[in-house]
Amino acid sequence: MTRSISRTFSLAAPVLLAAMFTALPAHALYKVVGPDGKITYTDRPAVSPDNKVQSVNSSGGVSDDVALPYELRQVAQRYPVTLYGTKDCQPCDTARQMLRQRGIPFAEKSIATKEDGDALQRITGSRDLPAMTVGSQVLRGFQREDWNSYLDAAAYPKESKLPANFPQGSATPLTEPKQAVKASTPQNGNAPAAQPQQSSSSGDSGSNPAGIKF
Repeated sequence: MTRSISRTFSLAAPVLLAAMFTALPAHALYKVVGPDGKITYTDRPAVSPDNKVQSVNSSGGVSDDVALPYELRQVAQRYPVTLYGTKDCQPCDTARQMLRQRGIPFAEKSIATKEDGDALQRITGSRDLPAMTVGSQVLRGFQREDWNSYLDAAAYPKESKLPANFPQGSATPLTEPKQAVKASTPQNGNAPAAQPQQSSSSGDSGSNPAGIKF
């Protein structure tokens, strides 16, 4: 069933417009604007090149992103998946590959700085990587069977249902990077003496500032 809505709404009827979006059929995935200006919501994109097709999100709004299949979109909204990883981490690569092969839409956060490591500790209770959250559930360290069991329990499909052109996003930093602070020069014009670097035996070394563990 599809629903057609004329664009010639009265300015005095915003409540009616809101009610129409609230009553949007649950199966509607696309908003189709025809050449005559009429808007149709449907679960199948129109094939006519004269129509403008956009995907619809669960609240009735319009998204320019590639639409997820209805079943997958519902579970992804209830139990969003986030992967926490870092570069030069074979288990992280394996976890990422598993999620992509199974067709799990996920966000990825990279851990590179001490601030990232501190934030990871607060979120997962550990600095072990890779880590994954499925909704409020936290999994630390990659164990294929455990990760799949949690995804199963969240009702994610066992095989990929993603559209062929679904974009795979790149990792973003877990925390905002700090801006470099410029060294101030004393009024006498002499640059401050360089301070000797102190070595540290803790996990916050130069090669592992986040103190992460695999």
